[in-house]
Amino acid sequence: MGKQEVIGVFAGPAQRGDAADLAGLLGADAVVPDGPVKPAVRGLWPRLGAVVLFLDAASAVRLIAPLLRDRRSDPAVVCVDQHFVVALAGAADAFAQHVADVLNRTAVVTSGPSIDSLLDELVEQLDATADGDVEACTAAIEAGEKVVLRNPLNFPLPALPPNVVAGGEDATWVIVVDDRAAATKDRVLRIVPRTLVVGVGSTRGASATSVGAALSELDAQGGLDLRAIKAFATADVKADEPGIVDAVEDWGFWHGDTAELLTFPTEELAEIGVPNPSSVVRNSLGTASVAEAAALRGARSIGHGGPIELAAEKFKRDNVTVAAARVLPRGRLALVGLGPGSAEQRTPRAEEEIRRAAFVIGTPEAIDAVGPLLRAGTEVRHEGACELAASGAAVAFVAFGTGPTLDIAVEADVIVVPGVWES
Repeated sequence: MGKQEVIGVFAGPAQRGDAADLAGLLGADAVVPDGPVKPAVRGLWPRLGAVVLFLDAASAVRLIAPLLRDRRSDPAVVCVDQHFVVALAGAADAFAQHVADVLNRTAVVTSGPSIDSLLDELVEQLDATADGDVEACTAAIEAGEKVVLRNPLNFPLPALPPNVVAGGEDATWVIVVDDRAAATKDRVLRIVPRTLVVGVGSTRGASATSVGAALSELDAQGGLDLRAIKAFATADVKADEPGIVDAVEDWGFWHGDTAELLTFPTEELAEIGVPNPSSVVRNSLGTASVAEAAALRGARSIGHGGPIELAAEKFKRDNVTVAAARVLPRGRLALVGLGPGSAEQRTPRAEEEIRRAAFVIGTPEAIDAVGPLLRAGTEVRHEGACELAASGAAVAFVAFGTGPTLDIAVEADVIVVPGVWES
């Protein structure tokens, strides 16, 4: 069962007697609410650890769909008909089997990969690619096995289960969150965030094959994972260079993704300090660097003022020059409005930000209101949101109404999620 021990057994008038019989067999925690099913389910939903619906599966799915958030916080939901007990949502398999045993019916449960596991959510949050067996690693985490997570670039991560630790020996799995290339290893899951902007320069007429070969040097010599590329960048005078344009499209095709080609005036690139300026390029284009300068300028653009660094100095091959800049991660501060306070009046985005935080800050009343959403391991505090975010943590600062505001600037990514206030 889920977050609370109340079992709601819901049925229309024709099945209310069967519902009452089942509630008696399930024990003192089971209740059969009066009145129509739909408002009863919605009204009791925040208090429910498990739900039994005497409805057909299609009607049950339509009823609960707007109320579902994620598998860890949703109650276990099953529906019952004359022959079957069907597991629908939440951690419902064991509960479906229990109800089926009580009613002498057949439990219908499914197995297969989930799309809302902790690791799936982490990959989505970091705009990353997963390299390894996500399902097997997730199973190890859920089984309580020791898993080591290495985060050398210090990405802000959500609260993690206590068996996911920063170091140590004898781990069954290792998770590495990094944009640098590494050999594939057994029981190692690599999560590769998209942090890199690749600057590209070339002579006129360079082919897409030549540009692609130069890009491969970022992996072979620069030690970077090409799946971490967020964007490409070049001088505006190279914006229509077929070899560069085609190579960017080829990269998107082979990686199943798209990356924007950013272009910048040569006068702007000339103002950017680089470690490897070229007098030849300066005499030709008016800037001493295209690849390194464009990479740094592109990283500054997509980093929205955050810290950046040159991740790989320029490599030259077949009249093509490439370099890579990295948008460095920094803390995340979500200012989350809870609206009037009840669960059904919160926005899905507000709940998403609360679940992805390692620290949740707010008044005792606000913390109580979001308690069912907190992951195991989430730290709760009543002050210090800005300091935590500035130190690199993932923080949700919650308040009733439209949400909290800041009086000072914070060196972190700030996300505003306003609540809806009753008029």
